[in-house]
Amino acid sequence: MRQLIELPWDPLTPSEVAELFCGTSWWIAGGHAIELAAGRPLRPHSDIDVALLRRDQLAAQRALTGWEWWAADPPGELRPWRPGEILPALVQDVWCRPVGSDRWRVQVMLDESDGDEWIFRRDPRVRRPVATLTHVTPSGIPHLAPEIQLLHKAAAPRAKDEADFAAVLPLLSAGQRRWLAEAITLTADAHPWLDRLHGNDIS
Repeated sequence: MRQLIELPWDPLTPSEVAELFCGTSWWIAGGHAIELAAGRPLRPHSDIDVALLRRDQLAAQRALTGWEWWAADPPGELRPWRPGEILPALVQDVWCRPVGSDRWRVQVMLDESDGDEWIFRRDPRVRRPVATLTHVTPSGIPHLAPEIQLLHKAAAPRAKDEADFAAVLPLLSAGQRRWLAEAITLTADAHPWLDRLHGNDIS
């Protein structure tokens, strides 16, 4: 179903996501999470990522009734996600659109966990309590803690990731900077963000 990947996006806003997923354990991820942490618009967004724990994946189906759900099977094929189906570990993303729509509206991302611990999908040595994953905006929208979102972006930073890092770095507490620096050090031999996180280069 590769042709489905070429469909255009018309992403929901974070507020619209909050209405759909009300009552479900979820959070905004991706660039929108950085923007929510910054508390101001930063750049245009071509899509919107909504994350939840893999163990809660069927909650996405319950929230998105009247929608089509397409699982992203590696190495880049989309196939229908059947109602009640438990997706295998290799499937990390689900693309969603209302029935009859020709545009994608939401991408659901599945995060790993072990009991009360969240596990970083790229390196299981990086963990933290599930209860510390998210922050909540004054309007009640949960979003991934910025230091965790920046860890995802640190693997291969693009121009927009560099911009997101620069925008939110001044807002990070000493503890958030320390956690991100330690996680990046654990998962990469060297990284250009480390000096700035340690305060050696604040440009």
